[in-house]
Amino acid sequence: MFNEVYDVIVVGAGHAGSEAAAAAANMGSKTLLVTMNLQNIAQMSCNPAMGGIAKGQIVREIDALGGYSGIVSDTSAIQFKMLNKSKGPAMWSPRVQSDRMRFAEDWRLLLERTDNLDFYQEMVSGLIVEHGKVTGVKTSLGLKIKSKSVVLTNGTFLNGLIHIGDKNFGGGRAGERAATGITEQLIDLGFESGRMKTGTPPRVDGRSLDFSKMTEQPGDANPEKFSYLDTTKVLTKQRSCHMTYTSKLVHDLLREGFDRSPMFNGRIKSLGPRYCPSIEDKINRFADKDRHQLFVEPEGWNTCEVYVNGFSTSLPEDVQFKALRSVVGFENVKFFRPGYAIEYDYFPPTQLQHNLETKLVEGLYFAGQINGTTGYEEAASQGLMAGINASLKVQEKAPFTLKRDEAYIGVLIDDLITKGTEEPYRMFTSRAEYRTLLRQDNADLRLTPKGYELGIASENRLRRMEEKHNQAEKFVQFFRTTSVTPKEANPILESKNSALVKQQDKLFKLFARPNIDINDVRKFKAVENYIQDNSLDREVIEQTEIQVKYSGYIAKEKNNADKLNRLENIKIPSNFDYSKLQSMSLEAREKLAKIQPVTISQASRISGVSPSDISVLLVYMGR
Repeated sequence: MFNEVYDVIVVGAGHAGSEAAAAAANMGSKTLLVTMNLQNIAQMSCNPAMGGIAKGQIVREIDALGGYSGIVSDTSAIQFKMLNKSKGPAMWSPRVQSDRMRFAEDWRLLLERTDNLDFYQEMVSGLIVEHGKVTGVKTSLGLKIKSKSVVLTNGTFLNGLIHIGDKNFGGGRAGERAATGITEQLIDLGFESGRMKTGTPPRVDGRSLDFSKMTEQPGDANPEKFSYLDTTKVLTKQRSCHMTYTSKLVHDLLREGFDRSPMFNGRIKSLGPRYCPSIEDKINRFADKDRHQLFVEPEGWNTCEVYVNGFSTSLPEDVQFKALRSVVGFENVKFFRPGYAIEYDYFPPTQLQHNLETKLVEGLYFAGQINGTTGYEEAASQGLMAGINASLKVQEKAPFTLKRDEAYIGVLIDDLITKGTEEPYRMFTSRAEYRTLLRQDNADLRLTPKGYELGIASENRLRRMEEKHNQAEKFVQFFRTTSVTPKEANPILESKNSALVKQQDKLFKLFARPNIDINDVRKFKAVENYIQDNSLDREVIEQTEIQVKYSGYIAKEKNNADKLNRLENIKIPSNFDYSKLQSMSLEAREKLAKIQPVTISQASRISGVSPSDISVLLVYMGR
């Protein structure tokens, strides 16, 4: 294998690397996945869960394109919840609690069954770059492996430094060494780098906890799943999580260790994730709160290891232990391992193009935490896109990108390369201006045709999507064309305190009322007969309900997206000289010159570029 020239080499086998390797190999590229430990492929380094608010939409998008994260999330799930179900469908977000060991095993077995994919266990210590183009990698043993493109997905391993109280030591994850050499070479090549921080809570022995003192958090009564394929199944049994709280006593005990905390004594200088703060940060920032929620999450079907979500910390282990023993239900807790913080190198993502290829080195792609993101889902989606584009590069085909109105993945990547990030970036529904279009239920309708065209989504997946689309369209049309009499409608409307009708009316109009749902309209014999006669499944029925009840909102948002997309079609010439636009603000000229946006639309989203600056640019370009 060392004499071969690979099409794509993927460095790192976390969530980004695994998706990148699978995508490139499934597109026909001869791919090598290099990692420091093959036993830890797709390791859940932090919480044992996939999905959540906005993140669940990303997993469904990965699945719709033909990635593996949704499939593995289903096969390793121990609990399923659809979050935000009380809100509109734009906010619904699927989440699974995962069996951590099974998740990694299922990922590895899926990758091993993937054609065109080789594996190698060793640390990559550098890149081979010739004439501004990457041509391979160098390993710590001095091996040189040639390739036409390279995807770096190093996670928290680049010069990783682990902190527990006043102790610190090199490492990319608990029990694993850091990766060295790559950062220094990239800086020599002209890249700008920075440091970020993340953290993780202690893992404890579930046999030492008193769950009877906590609040049980069961999964959904009627669980769903992530993958649109019929090869994965919904859960028939689930494991519960539990919830408890910190207290004033717990906070006081934690404060006793603040003088030994690397967060407060200056040992850690980098920024951590704003929306997933450590317990000491929460106590400090929200001093008025007497308690904080802790979610007690099992790490699998059979293991007794438990993840204490909400208690992320880098305090000394004795302080962690003493404080946690004062939490209700944790009075006799035994540690498996303490929590810790980790600092690592990242590269500001404004140094990337939309296809995640670096601007400085041709054929080199970055994905995951190296770009300043946090979270398995954000990393996996970038890995998928980098793997796709590395493969397309080798095949001499046009890059594949997603716009902001096409996918949360498009929002994520556009935010990163256009705005950059100085703290770990996490996806939220609020970051997407077209979230009514980017729902978790329609990711297959949006993206599966694109995945099929790329060669990573199967024909079976495409046919299932087309069948769902056609059935839902016909069912919506049925509501538009079918009328009901006051005699049929009024008893149902009256039971829901909805205004009665005085004459025959279309079912669509009644169904569109906010207080009338699918269970109400199924009481009409014509509706139930249609569902039974056409064997409509849950997905088709849900899709129909959304299309009927939110048709006005969807149409309005689509119209807004179409208007803004006109600016996407106005291309800016590469290496455009912004310095000659003297009527534009100096800040705008500097930002535009640094980021080099491809379109007027992208330019308009850069921080520091005002609408008047865009007007100057349009005038100069003859618009």
